[in-house]
Amino acid sequence: MDTDSRGPYSFRHVRRRKTTQDLVYEQIRDALIAGTFEAGRTFTITSMATEFGTSHMPVREALRRLVAEHALELDSTGTARVPLTTPEGLDHLCDARCIVERAAAEQACSRLHAPELEALEAVAQTHVEALRQGDAVRMLSSNYTFHFTVYQASGNPVLINLVQNLWLRYGPYVRLLTDRMTEMLKQDEAGSYSKYHLELLAALSRGDAAAAGQAIVDDIHNSQRLLHRFFD
Repeated sequence: MDTDSRGPYSFRHVRRRKTTQDLVYEQIRDALIAGTFEAGRTFTITSMATEFGTSHMPVREALRRLVAEHALELDSTGTARVPLTTPEGLDHLCDARCIVERAAAEQACSRLHAPELEALEAVAQTHVEALRQGDAVRMLSSNYTFHFTVYQASGNPVLINLVQNLWLRYGPYVRLLTDRMTEMLKQDEAGSYSKYHLELLAALSRGDAAAAGQAIVDDIHNSQRLLHRFFD
């Protein structure tokens, strides 16, 4: 299944020659993190070059970078593919996320002040509204913004990079959530999906780093349990 320009994600033509490879890489990376592509989706260099309006070289190098980061797989024909999702893969990723994201949240705790916390609260409210409306796409987008606002506040570029790489590999599971959560979000049980964001906000507001880290871990485990239901 080859990619084309008729999918839900529209790539922009790249015209800056000096950083073309980086710009192509960043767009594909962001689309993967957002869960735009389902597991098993394939990418050929020719079709992607056409979509970006570039030569083959920057696309080839961007795909190679993503393969090296385990966000894509490369088959014997040279075609890149989004890895298939498995329960075991989910558990491994969640274990790693708990370790790295807990540390990022704990480090962010002392660096978030009133203006940043107010902005974070607004994002959390958007997340709650999306849940109530059964809007899975907006819910996942606000979830991403909420988490990375916290992680960026850690001021630790190494941790942030590790979190980004984990979320990059988490993309197929994000897509699985997007495809299957819309109706579930309208049920009463969906309200618990925002619970840990509110607990994290409370912990950050009172400067409790341990509680902030635990709220992140609880949030990850909550999503993990939900995804396992879909596998079942």
